[in-house]
Order: sequence, then structure tokens, then C-alpha cells
Amino acid sequence: MKIFLAGASGVIGQRLIPRLILAGHVVGGMTRSPSKTELLSHLGAEPVLCDVFDREAVIQAVRDFRPDVMLNELTDLPDDAAQISEHADLNARIRTEGTQNLIEAARRSGSPKILAQSVAWQLPDGPDAQAVAELERSVLAEGGVVLRYGQFYGPGTYNEQQQPEAPRVHIDRAAERTVEALGEPTGVVDIID
Repeated sequence: MKIFLAGASGVIGQRLIPRLILAGHVVGGMTRSPSKTELLSHLGAEPVLCDVFDREAVIQAVRDFRPDVMLNELTDLPDDAAQISEHADLNARIRTEGTQNLIEAARRSGSPKILAQSVAWQLPDGPDAQAVAELERSVLAEGGVVLRYGQFYGPGTYNEQQQPEAPRVHIDRAAERTVEALGEPTGVVDIID
């Protein structure tokens, strides 16, 4: 299959690309950072330089790639976990506006199947919790699959040295389960230890 991976240069995206390639898929790896295109090529993806907030550019990029599956692994999180609450509005925007742009691109390119990252734990009331609920509703309304991940731990995550509270999932297991979830029917898939 041809898979359009939004958020390809993120923590889960970098773990997914080699596994998707190994499974025989062709991956278009979207990033908004020109400095990350070489990394994506090295991992085996066809780099797609595009900002998810540029709706027309996203639509064109998806049309050009012609995917069978859209895999949305986008987040907008800081490098320092202590600053997550300060980035809540940015992360909420990528989950709402970014997801809507990807859905519109899917519609205009023949409606490939959509899978999208969500969380398996209860977020405190606020913009991020509302954005997660909106993301899940919109993906399910398109016949897609919501991937509810536990808190990541392992290399490259906020929790490299210790396991976070449950629900949690090792980053490599999360990537493995995501590849397995490509064939799941519409619904919610919990990806936790």
C-alpha cells in the first residue's frame, strides 16, 4: 500500500517508517521542516515537505502521492515535558485544524482510509481534551480508525529512563501495533502495554 504519513519525523513516525517499509509499503513522509527531509529519506520514506496548516498545499501533496492510507501521527509538543501545558493550544490546533486539513485532502484525493493518533488516558479539561474529542469524532465520521496510544516510553520519548504511569506503551511496540492496525475496521484501537 501507499501510506501518507503526517508527522513522519516525530518520535513515533521515525519508528514507523522502517517497519512500514519492511512490511512492503511505500511511505510518503510529511514534515514541515526542510532539515528533516534527509532523515526521512534515510529511513526509507519519500519526503513530502509541507505544513499541515497550509490546506491547499496538503491537498496537493496528498493528490500527488495518491495514498491508500493516511496515517496522522501529528503532535506539536515541546522538547521538554515540563512545558507541555504551555503548548496545549499549539497541540490542540494541530489535532483540530491539522486533522481537518488531512481529512479534506483525503476527500479530494479519493478518500483513502484514515488512521489518527489519539491518547488512551483522560486529559484534564481544556483545549487539548476538547481537541482530542474533536479529532476522534471527525476521524470516526470519515470511517477511519482512532489509535489511542498509552504514554510512550523508550528511546527518544519523554520517558527514556523510566516507565510512566499506565496507560503506557513502549515506543517500538506502539510502532509495531500501528502497522498491524492498518487493516483494522472503523473504530478505536487501544495501543497500550
